Amino acid sequence: MIANFDVATGEVVAPTIGPSRTAEDLAAHIARTLVTDPEAPWLFIVDQLNTHKSEALVRLVASACGIAEDLGEKEKRGILQSMSTRAAFLSEVSHRIRFMYTPKHASWLNQSELWFSILVRRLLRRGNFTSVEDLRERILAFIAYFNKTMAKPFKWTYKGRPLTV
Repeated sequence: MIANFDVATGEVVAPTIGPSRTAEDLAAHIARTLVTDPEAPWLFIVDQLNTHKSEALVRLVASACGIAEDLGEKEKRGILQSMSTRAAFLSEVSHRIRFMYTPKHASWLNQSELWFSILVRRLLRRGNFTSVEDLRERILAFIAYFNKTMAKPFKWTYKGRPLTV
């Protein structure tokens, strides 16, 4: 499952449920998300997963933003050369569509991950599903129910305290 979490409303937007979550699956998911508001600026906050820095994603963003420059060749040159060059391109602030990466080992900053934990606790844990299609339908029904009855922005309550040695 690939899903977007709208931090302003607390709703899950444009979920994709399929047999895999490859770089191509993510790019297709992002493309479907962009269609919901084709001219809007988009900021996707994602973790450090390699699919979030893929060639497919770079090509999608370049196309959607009208960037015609040579992207290079994966593992050889240009923007596509490495994960770090691809991440730099995807997080470029001048792009209408961009990605912001959470620090490694900080999944609690990714609000989609917080929502996935709600899905696990409320539906998946101890769930009994008769088929993959049943599971898919129940997840989509839960998302619709969540968006209608429970969706709200997460309120950060941790005040923080300095680390002591």
